[in-house]
Amino acid sequence: MRVLLSGGAGYIGAHTAVALIEAGHEVIVVDDMSNSSPEAIARAGSLAGAEIPLLGADVRDEPRVRAFVQQHGPVDAVVHFAGLKAVGESVAQPVRYYDVNIGSAVAVLRLMAAESIPTIVFSSSATVYGRPETLPLREDSPTGIDLANPYGKTKRIVEEMLKDAAAADPRLRAIALRYFNPVGAHPSGRIGEDPSGTPNNLMPYVARVAVGSLERVGIFGDDYPTPDGTGLRDYIHVLDLAAGHVAALERAREGFEVYNLGTGVPVSVRELIAAFGRAAGRQIPTAVLPRRAGDVAASYCDPSKAREGLGWSATRTIDEACRDSWRWQSQNPRGYAPSPR
Repeated sequence: MRVLLSGGAGYIGAHTAVALIEAGHEVIVVDDMSNSSPEAIARAGSLAGAEIPLLGADVRDEPRVRAFVQQHGPVDAVVHFAGLKAVGESVAQPVRYYDVNIGSAVAVLRLMAAESIPTIVFSSSATVYGRPETLPLREDSPTGIDLANPYGKTKRIVEEMLKDAAAADPRLRAIALRYFNPVGAHPSGRIGEDPSGTPNNLMPYVARVAVGSLERVGIFGDDYPTPDGTGLRDYIHVLDLAAGHVAALERAREGFEVYNLGTGVPVSVRELIAAFGRAAGRQIPTAVLPRRAGDVAASYCDPSKAREGLGWSATRTIDEACRDSWRWQSQNPRGYAPSPR
C-alpha cells in the first residue's frame, strides 16, 4: 500500500518510514519541519533503499497537501504523527496545542474523505490514562479523567473524533496507538531522536549528558513507593514501535480500535541511567531533585491486546535501546545539524 505519513520526518515517523518500506509498502511524507529535519527522511530513504517524496508543509495547509497526495497517489492509508508533543509547553501554551493538534487531525480526516483514503493510524499516547487507578494499564482502563495537561487532552479528543468518524462512515478503518515511552534509535546510528533545544524526555537527556553537551541528569524524586524510589515507566524501542504501525496498517478493519504499544515491563529512572552508562562505558552524573507536579510513581501497560489483535509484540530490551541510542548520539553529537567547519 501507499502510505502518507503526516509529521513523518520526526523521530517515530522516520523509523516507521523505514519499517514500512522494508515491509514492501510505499511512503510519502508531509512535515512542517518545526521539530524535525529533512535529513531524517533522506537518511531513512537511504537505509530503506527507496526515494521518499517529502512535502515541507503544515498538514493543515489543505490545498498543498491534497495536491501533493494527488501527485503521488493514490494513497491507501495515513499514519498521523503531526502535532506538538511537549507536555510542559502544552500547559504554558494550551490554545496553540488545541489549535495545532486538533486542527491537524481535522485536516487529515477531510483529506481522507476528499481522496477516498479508507485507513488511518493515529499516534496517540499513554497520557490519555491520566493518573493510573490500577496497573498495568489496559485499553479499557479509564481515560480522560484527571488529565493534567492539554497535550494529553488533545490526544484524547482526537481519539473521540476518530471513534465518531468511524461510527458515521462504516468504511473507515481507524486505529489509535497509545504509545508508552519510545526510546532507542536505528541500529545503524543513521537516524534517531533529535529534539530541538533541551530534551524533555529522559533518554535523549541522558544521551546528551553522556556525550558531554549537558552536565548531569536530574532525577525528579527518589522517594516514590517503587523498588529504588524512582519512577517506573514502560520504555519501548522505537523499532518495536515502528513495527507496531506496520502491523496496525496491515490488520486494520472497519471501525475504530485502540491498542497499547509498550513492553509491559516497568523500568526505573535509575535502571535506565545505569543501562545507558553500561552502553556508553562511562558514569552518568546525576542529581536528585524535587518531584515534579503531575508525575506518577509508575505507569506501564498490558500489551496483550496488540499481541492478540495485531500479531505484534515488543522484542527489544532497555539495554538494546540504550546501545542504539548511544550509537546514534555518539555518531551524531549535533543530531541532524551539520558539523561546524
